[in-house]
Amino acid sequence: MTTAPDHVSAQTPLAPTGTLRAVINLGNAMLARRGPEGQPTGVSVDLAHALAQQLGVPLALHVVSTAAESVAAVRQGLADVGFFAIDPKRSDGVAFSAPYLLIEGSYLVRADALQQTNDDVDRPGTRVVVGQGSAYDLYLSRTLQHATLERAPSTPAVVEQFLASGADVAAGIRQPLLAEAQRRGGLRVLPGRFMVIEQAMGCPAAYGAEARATLAAFVEHAKASGLVAQLLARHGVEGASVAPAAG
Repeated sequence: MTTAPDHVSAQTPLAPTGTLRAVINLGNAMLARRGPEGQPTGVSVDLAHALAQQLGVPLALHVVSTAAESVAAVRQGLADVGFFAIDPKRSDGVAFSAPYLLIEGSYLVRADALQQTNDDVDRPGTRVVVGQGSAYDLYLSRTLQHATLERAPSTPAVVEQFLASGADVAAGIRQPLLAEAQRRGGLRVLPGRFMVIEQAMGCPAAYGAEARATLAAFVEHAKASGLVAQLLARHGVEGASVAPAAG
């Protein structure tokens, strides 16, 4: 596996304690999950290791279950870097890199549902389940004008709440929703996407310009060198593509 270039630094604004503290969100199974022995594994975990190697510092992982917890850890300075979808509501206290991945957001409905296209979802009386604080929650909170959002405690809990509550639609990442539809039966994913999630890295805004530049350079190298593409293949991630170079 290709890694980021070695660049040992005894002191770096991106890891002011001397250890790179990375928060890992297990709520997005495309990027991180528990391995056979309970250890976190996935694209974001490997990127954190690569960044720590580049900085020449040890890595400490802080594992959480939701995107909201991940953002809060970086915002509060409990973690030096995190992995999240870019959204204006998350920018307070967090400095984002350019995206390294593009992920499709889609809708899941029952097989006999009236909804046939994404445009059919935003109708009065339609109940849409999202993960609390997820990229879909933030985006749909701004864009849906008629449908009602209902929030599950985490992204992995969305489909269960959708089925148990009798809601009309579940919103989430396309590939996991397709897998749920195939596994459970009686469900289908609407064609196309309602949003493209720009998955990026972020650090506390208070760390300053040098830390932001270091993180930005790492992300651009990870894309250009093929590291991100290799990690997607290594972890069997489908439905995501490497983001283009920052303009």
